[in-house]
Amino acid sequence: MKKNIGSKLALYSMPITVIGAMNGDKPTWTLVGHLGIIGHDRVMVSLAAPHFINGKIKETKKLSINLVDENLLPQADFVGFASGNKTDKSQAFSYEIGEAGAPVISNSPLTLECSVADIYETLNFESYICTIDNTYVDTQHLGADGKINYNTLKPVLFEFPTYQYLKTGDVIGKCLTFKNDIVST
Repeated sequence: MKKNIGSKLALYSMPITVIGAMNGDKPTWTLVGHLGIIGHDRVMVSLAAPHFINGKIKETKKLSINLVDENLLPQADFVGFASGNKTDKSQAFSYEIGEAGAPVISNSPLTLECSVADIYETLNFESYICTIDNTYVDTQHLGADGKINYNTLKPVLFEFPTYQYLKTGDVIGKCLTFKNDIVST
């Protein structure tokens, strides 16, 4: 039997990312666990409205979404609790400027460089609807077919209610293969 626990945001675990934007001639970074795919051509990054980086994203209309693996976790956690209003986080990561002008973390296994197409505001949050300009992947995480291999990439997941980081697990099946199990029963 299920129990109604009220209106809860319960779609976790989510991959954690570090969002980057330019602050003049240097980057600023923040940790983000509220992301979404809203179509085959758009992604969404949701940030609390008071974040320092929000103003920089609005100025430049560019941001990067840098996937976090275990190696990046200590720095990612730091940029999540250090306020950009009080701390210069520009040197938290080695970076380069991507082809579209957003800062890209050099040792992130996967980075999406994005342009802001729209901003959707809700109570205390700003959600940036973005187009993907470029996708940068460490070549060790590309298969022979040119597709991203998430089994080697192993992004860190974030579970909001308990504020825990989780390790990605094993493959348990291939998509669209269970239909035969359902149909035959």
